[in-house]
Amino acid sequence: MEITTRPAITVSERDLERLEAMLAGLPDDQPGVEALREELDRAQIASPEAMPSNVVTMNSRIRFVLGPENREVEMTLVYPRDFAGRPDQLSVAAPAGIAVLGLAVGQHIEWCAAGGQTVHARIVDLPYQPERAGDYTL
Repeated sequence: MEITTRPAITVSERDLERLEAMLAGLPDDQPGVEALREELDRAQIASPEAMPSNVVTMNSRIRFVLGPENREVEMTLVYPRDFAGRPDQLSVAAPAGIAVLGLAVGQHIEWCAAGGQTVHARIVDLPYQPERAGDYTL
């Protein structure tokens, strides 16, 4: 996956710790591992209590618009171990999951998907964010 735009992102300390532990247990050649590492390396880190309430964190419910067809979807960003294949789930190990982690409402990102198609995503709402709700153990 190649992300062609790189907006600023913020990741919580707790999410960073859990994602780094997850990555440590995966083979380096597994799809998405290197892209997720790169995103975590460039992220601004905040304590869970100081996370801005409009930023996508793990287990957030995200409403975003996917392009080029401008289709609005709502999904929960989950760890691969919690991914059950439901259409309302988005694994952080998938290209779209890597792309939206740490984005704020109003930000957009694009990446090159399999087959060379450019995909655009714009975050339009965050109906649920664990940190905003005080759910620091999710």
